[in-house]
Amino acid sequence: MKRLLIVDDALFMRRLIAGVAMEAGWEVAGEAADGARAVAMHAELRPDLTTMDLVMPVMGGLEALARIREADPDARVVVITAVDQKQSVLDAIRLGAVDFIVKPFDRDRVVSLLRKAAEREEPPTDG
Repeated sequence: MKRLLIVDDALFMRRLIAGVAMEAGWEVAGEAADGARAVAMHAELRPDLTTMDLVMPVMGGLEALARIREADPDARVVVITAVDQKQSVLDAIRLGAVDFIVKPFDRDRVVSLLRKAAEREEPPTDG
């Protein structure tokens, strides 16, 4: 079973993503509410995929993504962000994010992305 780390400062979003992930057959390996915790948890858990919010306290998603990818160049991270953060999404892609999902997200899009990621070595980039 593929393992997922969910990173978002909003508990509601983490629970929503977790529900979708479990529906798609993923194990939720862990949840983090800020980027600093995400970096530590990623190093400990080595998940197959990480979902990363961009705007969070303590450490934002872009910095967390950069640190995760620096420590683990093979880390696969999907950015989940609000519609008005186009430049941040582009920055995240440059830092190594493999895909992005826009909030409020379409449940079927997330399920599809997770299923394809479980079937492939690399997640799809159809976002």
